[in-house]
Amino acid sequence: MGKNKLKKFNDMATMDCVFQYPFGVLKESGFPMKGSWRRDYFHNDNPIVLELGCGKGEYTVGLAERYPDRNFIGIDIKGARMWTGACQVRERGMKNAAFLRTNIELLPYFFAPDEVDEIWITFPDPQMKKVNKRLTGTRFLGLYRQVMKDGGVINLKSDSPFLYTYTRLMTQLNGFEVITDTADLYNDATVDGDILGIRTFYEQQWLDRGLTIKYIAWKLDRETPLQEPDVEIEHDTYRSFSRGELQCPELCNNPEVRPKGSQSEK
Repeated sequence: MGKNKLKKFNDMATMDCVFQYPFGVLKESGFPMKGSWRRDYFHNDNPIVLELGCGKGEYTVGLAERYPDRNFIGIDIKGARMWTGACQVRERGMKNAAFLRTNIELLPYFFAPDEVDEIWITFPDPQMKKVNKRLTGTRFLGLYRQVMKDGGVINLKSDSPFLYTYTRLMTQLNGFEVITDTADLYNDATVDGDILGIRTFYEQQWLDRGLTIKYIAWKLDRETPLQEPDVEIEHDTYRSFSRGELQCPELCNNPEVRPKGSQSEK
């Protein structure tokens, strides 16, 4: 492990806004604030919103600043990236934001049924070949149901035409109530302007290259039997930042510029 990463991990260990629990500890003694995040950490009764795969925490911090009447928790397994957002929360003295370092699959260990009101999924890997790893697939929707209130809202923001198409088909097949659906977020006048002001570093690079950002939000009910779309979807003709060089530079306004691969879109 590099010295810089180690320094960040050591720093996060001192932050009140960061929670890190090894799986062994969870299995043996559980998470002490499960079911009582509002009372024991946020000290209010406001709704709880999760950002899954939060990366550097741009959305967690940005949403928390815009909505002081809600509580936000950024979740990621990559602690070195999360450190950026955690530092901002600490430095700004924000009381309605926190970070949890864990795998998304472990959400039920940290949150009780009905404890979560809303989920944001920002620029995840579309997992075009592995349906069970798609964060908007039936496996994960079933997981979200274990911690969300009935009718809680899920927001997906993505650069991937594949994942956007798949998620739209998912909502249609399962009859979920769609709140917002746009294939070109920043050129759609019907979308709430508040979310337009929060952009991740890589999202801005996509926009600078002329690619569109897709956004869909829907209500996840608890009773509908979940079904996977049995439709062949065309794969993306390019790779996102975390998955290597662009395959089709003609999609970009500036084909001379190539985004280098990185470990995360955030």
